[in-house]
Amino acid sequence: MTLFLATLMAGTILLSFGLAMTWNSYAIRSFARALPRSEWASALLFGGAALWLLARLSTLKATDLVFFESPLPVMLGFGLLAVLAYIHVRDFLAVRGLCVVSLLGAEQLLGAAYGQYAHPQRLLMVAAVYIVICLSLYLAVAPYRLRDLMEWLFLKRARTRWLGVILLLYGTATTAAALTLP
Repeated sequence: MTLFLATLMAGTILLSFGLAMTWNSYAIRSFARALPRSEWASALLFGGAALWLLARLSTLKATDLVFFESPLPVMLGFGLLAVLAYIHVRDFLAVRGLCVVSLLGAEQLLGAAYGQYAHPQRLLMVAAVYIVICLSLYLAVAPYRLRDLMEWLFLKRARTRWLGVILLLYGTATTAAALTLP
């Protein structure tokens, strides 16, 4: 992935979340409140995260594997853990899946910015990605906090609109920065 594409993708994601928060319709509020315990979101996000992780594990090199000669035992172990988690730990599984997808996506975005010191505008994207990483690590440990955050955020329309405006402005700046990249 190129730095242009990574920065444009991050800006587009920020813009779309900003628009959703600024619009703040009943459908968006009900979707956000239902997301942490949603069955279909659990299947989509956690299933997608597990598949993405297994695909990532399949590309491990011999230097990454300490005890094994091929990545197959590691893939089987993580695949079994994912299936067992989906069966036995259903509570807030969508939040955990979202966190894993965010962390795997962050790896791709930061990889595109690695070593690109000649382009300081990359820092807009990198700063947003690091905020998402910190938030994902926190929510993976305490996924019920996302439910609490959604309840607090949607309690007053002004909170949601302010967050939306901030995300819109930051997304616009990040998208504009992407358009200045070669």
